Amino acid sequence: MIEIEFSREDLARTRFALSPLWEAVASIRMLKGADEQGLHAAWVHRVRHQLAAASTDFGPLFDLVPVPARSPWAGSVPGFLCPPPTTPLPSLDVELATVRATPPALLRTTAEVPPARLAALRADPTAGLARLAELIEAYWELALAPYWPRVLALLEGDIRYRAGRLVEGGAQHLFADLDPQVTWAGGTLHLEHRTVRGARQLDGRGLLLVPSAFVWPRVFSVLNEPWQPSLRYPPRAVGTLWHARPAQVSEALAGVLGRSRATLLTELAAPASTTELARRTGLTPGGVSQHLTALRTAGLVSAHRAGRQVLYARTRAGQTVMEAAGAGPPAA
Repeated sequence: MIEIEFSREDLARTRFALSPLWEAVASIRMLKGADEQGLHAAWVHRVRHQLAAASTDFGPLFDLVPVPARSPWAGSVPGFLCPPPTTPLPSLDVELATVRATPPALLRTTAEVPPARLAALRADPTAGLARLAELIEAYWELALAPYWPRVLALLEGDIRYRAGRLVEGGAQHLFADLDPQVTWAGGTLHLEHRTVRGARQLDGRGLLLVPSAFVWPRVFSVLNEPWQPSLRYPPRAVGTLWHARPAQVSEALAGVLGRSRATLLTELAAPASTTELARRTGLTPGGVSQHLTALRTAGLVSAHRAGRQVLYARTRAGQTVMEAAGAGPPAA
């Protein structure tokens, strides 16, 4: 059991962030066998074929992400491969710039990686880190970029939920349902761990909370210098990430709005992009855009920018219309 002790300054500095770089690295664990429950089986199946067809040798990258051979708790990841983000939503390019600039003294790890790979990095850090960043970028384009809007919507939805919990009841409410491995009591966060024990001080730096689609059933902690103290935890509804179940559209709602607009409003139980909504509903991207514009003009849908894309979500008025039509549970 790890005990993370919070001061008032630590509580004030606790924040949320997302990390495309971490999602890329964590997803490699799934491809190497960490997904024993098959949560990401559909994604793994598609991506393995895409990687096999690629001409790039991803060995230097994959070898740095250990296979969890003994239990879900085994297989730590080298800190220099995925340092915690310094801004709420950095781009992959920004995070890879941090990797390229890693000081040679930080090219060390207790993770079970081939010594030759680590030795090669340490022998020529500039060239080795540049090549590593190139491989991560190439892997991202094949394995995650096509699915990033869906993953991002899930992660951002969890952060909005957590922010609401913090507003409603403070830190105790925030951590109460973060994960079964995490409990809060008396200003201390207790994190279950099978191999590491003892108290950890945050020293006024606060705790960075990073929801991650590819960590379940684990919580990954970063508590050693020089990194920002962090917890990477599974977001809510991660089990539905790859489900392609069509939404059940209320006939009453379709009678008022039209079936296409009713379908889009129903699908927005969690924020989504135009591309993702088109994929789910079978409508053309142009048609989705036109219907979303109409829904937005009516005040039923809002839009906000997340990095390079725009995500749409139900407004309070949109949710009220859904509930009045008996169209299912509240949005996430």
